[in-house]
Amino acid sequence: MRFVAKLFILLLFFGCGEKHSEEKYALDDNEYATESMEVYEVPSRSSAINNNQKIIKTSVLKFETQNLEKTYSNIARYVKQNEGFIQSDNSNKGYNKISRTLQIRIPSVNFQTTLDSITNKVAYFDTKQITCKDVSEEFIDLEARLKAKKTLEVRYLQLLSKAKNVKEMLEIEKELSNIREEIESKQGRLKYLENKVALSTFNIDFYKLNVATTVSRSYGSKMWNAVKSGFNGLSLFFLGLLNIWPLVLIISMGAFLLKKWFNKRKRK
Repeated sequence: MRFVAKLFILLLFFGCGEKHSEEKYALDDNEYATESMEVYEVPSRSSAINNNQKIIKTSVLKFETQNLEKTYSNIARYVKQNEGFIQSDNSNKGYNKISRTLQIRIPSVNFQTTLDSITNKVAYFDTKQITCKDVSEEFIDLEARLKAKKTLEVRYLQLLSKAKNVKEMLEIEKELSNIREEIESKQGRLKYLENKVALSTFNIDFYKLNVATTVSRSYGSKMWNAVKSGFNGLSLFFLGLLNIWPLVLIISMGAFLLKKWFNKRKRK
């Protein structure tokens, strides 16, 4: 019961510790003793956000071009000049349209320069969307909670070294496992946000219409195509007969003999 009471006190302390704490529990062989410690403070959100703002920038562009290869070469040049890279490149050919879709990552400091370079060459956009998402507050919250969880992990490790039996060890290790999962989750989210903030994303879709497929054919052209189609059909018919010539020969001989037999009967 005494161990459970200690564990409860520790959990209660760190449940409030993510907000503010002015003292800590020091572990010894018998009980927790309080001692003064450095105050853990979460930085002021407003001042932290103003000093280190975290912005995720994205752009979605879709437009028509008359020269796919030239447009791609221009975009690739802008990406290289601005120290970015092409993350994905997909081409698609439809009935009357050839398109290419690029996903590009650019250092956020070069976002506007890259955007201007691409858009200055385009007369009209089907889609032009620019998004700036402020994740500063989420970033600060994650960092503060991660710091508190790491401190709690250290406390449990200290408690584990003082465990007196297997039951106590298992209970502490179970709590440690949960804490480490939360730490890894918050670290993963922070890493994701840092990547999105550091590198802006461009989703660019450009295409060329295949005009030749949309032009109606003349009447004379249609007649000539019909003649060619008929000739091809006749050729296929004769080729089919060649493939079954034994059957044709048997049928012809059978018809000849049958006709000859009928003629003999008529004479009688």
